[in-house]
Order: sequence, then C-alpha cells, then structure tokens
Amino acid sequence: MNREEALVLVKEKVSNQNLIKHMIAVGAIMKGLARRLGEDENLWEVVGILHDIDYEETKDDWKEHALKSAKMLEGKLPEEALYAIKAHNFENTGVMPKKEMDYALIASDALSGLIVASALVMPSKKLEEVRVETLMKKFKSKDFAKKVSRENILYCEKLGLSLQEFLEIGLNAMKEVSEELGL
Repeated sequence: MNREEALVLVKEKVSNQNLIKHMIAVGAIMKGLARRLGEDENLWEVVGILHDIDYEETKDDWKEHALKSAKMLEGKLPEEALYAIKAHNFENTGVMPKKEMDYALIASDALSGLIVASALVMPSKKLEEVRVETLMKKFKSKDFAKKVSRENILYCEKLGLSLQEFLEIGLNAMKEVSEELGL
C-alpha cells in the first residue's frame, strides 16, 4: 500500500479532519525516522497514517483501539506493521513494543501533538516559526500540552536518537506536509 491508498482508506473511515491531519503528521514523522534509520520510508509513513484508522469507532473502548485497526488492515500491510499499530496503544492492548517500528510509532504519535501545540502558540500559527530550541523548552514545560506523553516521546532513545535529534527529525518531517496540515 502506498501513501495515496492509505489516505483514501483513512478518508473512508475517519470523518474528523483534525484526526486525519494528526494521522498525516504521524506518517510524516515516521517517514523522516525511516529515512534516518535506513528503513522503508513508504511502509513507515503508511503505518503512521493508518495507526488511528479505528479511532472514531473505538474512542469509547480504549482496550479495542489499535486492535480493531490491525484487523481492518489485515492483508493490506505486513505483520510487522500490524504489530506496530497494535503496540502503539500498548497500555491498553497489552501488545508490548519490541522493534524499532513499534517504538518509532509510539514516539511519533506523541511528538506530533507537541509540535502541533507549539505551532499553534506561534503568532502565525505556522510550523515554519517553530524551532528545535522551542520544542525542547516546551517539552520540559509540564504545563504545556499536558496530554502529550513526554515518556512516549523519549522512546526515541530506544532508536538510538537523542531527544534533540528526534525533535529535529519530527519538526522537519512535519514541515514537509505543512500545507496538508494547515500549519
């Protein structure tokens, strides 16, 4: 499956435009990580785009979230991708992250929220104004974007990346899709 096919599938299953933008952002960060780690950029981006495809159906049942996504995507993605999707909600599914893709998805999912929140407090509300230094400060500020799991962002260390390097990869990746994100 390629990016366009993933987006068509997302738009069939997800009506919330902000959720679609979140999925595009996570896909972009995953693609940036794949590029840095020498992994399959297309596959990692598609996993990021599709990771929350069941969200509207499971938002009231967190134990099912991600498990239902993986079921919907059976036969469309390789097993490692389905596993990463299930593991991104490990706190509720019990599917523990094991591989780079799993950790990357957990970290990217959280990082997208920090980057979006940081862009929205800029005068222009645009990603172009956000700097890595800003993200580092916002990361350390526990009162900023309180729902963003700093712990999950730090899974970047399991990929051999420093926090600063991960923030830079994520920010640059999201800037590549800023028009789609409206940021």
